[in-house]
Amino acid sequence: MSDILKTIASRDPWEREFYQAVKEVVESVQPVLDRHPHGPESSILDRIIEPERVVTFRVPWMDDRGKVRTHRGYLVEMNGAIGPFKGGLRFHPSVNQSILKFLAFEQVFKNALTTLPLGGGAGGSDFEPKGKSDDEVMRFCQSFMRELFRHVGPHTDIPGGDIGVGAREVGYLFGAYKKLTNEFSGALTGKGLRWGGSLFRPEAAGYGCVYFAAEMLSTRNMSLDDQVCLVSGSGNVAQHTAEKLIQLGAKVVTLSDSSGHIYDADGIDAEKLRYVKVLKNIRRGRIREYADKYPASVFTPAGAEAGRNPLWSHRADCAFPCATQNEIGETDAYTLINNNIKLVCEGANMPCSSEAIDIFLGKKILFAPGKAANAGGVAVSGLELVQNSMRLSWLGEEVDERLRIIMKAIHRTCLETAEEYGTPGNYLNGANIAAFLKVVNAMLDQGVV
Repeated sequence: MSDILKTIASRDPWEREFYQAVKEVVESVQPVLDRHPHGPESSILDRIIEPERVVTFRVPWMDDRGKVRTHRGYLVEMNGAIGPFKGGLRFHPSVNQSILKFLAFEQVFKNALTTLPLGGGAGGSDFEPKGKSDDEVMRFCQSFMRELFRHVGPHTDIPGGDIGVGAREVGYLFGAYKKLTNEFSGALTGKGLRWGGSLFRPEAAGYGCVYFAAEMLSTRNMSLDDQVCLVSGSGNVAQHTAEKLIQLGAKVVTLSDSSGHIYDADGIDAEKLRYVKVLKNIRRGRIREYADKYPASVFTPAGAEAGRNPLWSHRADCAFPCATQNEIGETDAYTLINNNIKLVCEGANMPCSSEAIDIFLGKKILFAPGKAANAGGVAVSGLELVQNSMRLSWLGEEVDERLRIIMKAIHRTCLETAEEYGTPGNYLNGANIAAFLKVVNAMLDQGVV
């Protein structure tokens, strides 16, 4: 195991996020390797950490002033042992190969947990949609798809949305794909309801995260009713995490974006959340405007306290990090512990640092890794693919019930696997081991390919 980590560190020393994701998994699955050694000849760990394919390409596009700009596009196809590659597309200035390899690696295990026949991948670009006109975003998406279409399709690689890629971007991408391939197929997920999308796809990751948290609390005879909750982010996952928490009787007091966070001691109710949705999804404004609309709340700019995120300093019962990777560091974890937090449920991908996770597990806090807790997004993406292939559309209530059943099943799998391998109650180990076994067994069945 240590040799694998040394190899990554020496071969690609700049890929810190990817190293972190691999380290978490290989440490969790050591009991599996001890109990079921696959033999050195299979080199299973060497193979599972190496992408099947990485594509990089340039994306030239013209802004509204007639200036040609160029960005870098990526597609990482990590592992297709159990099905076509499936993952998100991320448009953000921070995007690089390390970020996308970590996302693709996490996606392999997340998809395996859903029980759907999907492999794992990721893609994106260092393009920033924020501040761009609709026409600029459209021209970029069309240029991006002129290369991407060669590598994706309903039986090959099926991207969806992620940070910076919402309904607008998916629409432009799908339109370009349809024009280039001369076919209307389920090559992307997160499509509009009028042209192949699924009801409850936008809500799925956030709702699923809350369903998972409710299952965790039930193991300690608690519910979400009257729990004070910290939610970070204000994009799709954060909005729908907050929405489902409110519906289940919890009190949500924070939201954030890259400019800072708001704290509303009175709670963000359904009406206030509707304002946030208009602010972020239609006006594409900043979360600080919430404090102007609701003066009883307080806005704290990002970076106000070096080395820590003040959003996590507010006293609460449950924390739902739904913004981005490594947003909860060691200091933030101790702050949450000192404020008697009961549960940390990851809505984003790897939002807790390795040090923070060790602290939560050491203190026996209920901790849900993103690969389990936010698997609802890809689960309903899979349901969208089923609807596309069958040329039908399920009712929202039916999709929501299927989502709830899937999240309950993932929770049960994590608990049972953690118990079987000697770490009862450790959802991180349970998720990693269960997914690892499914992917590895498929790889071994298919030979050295």
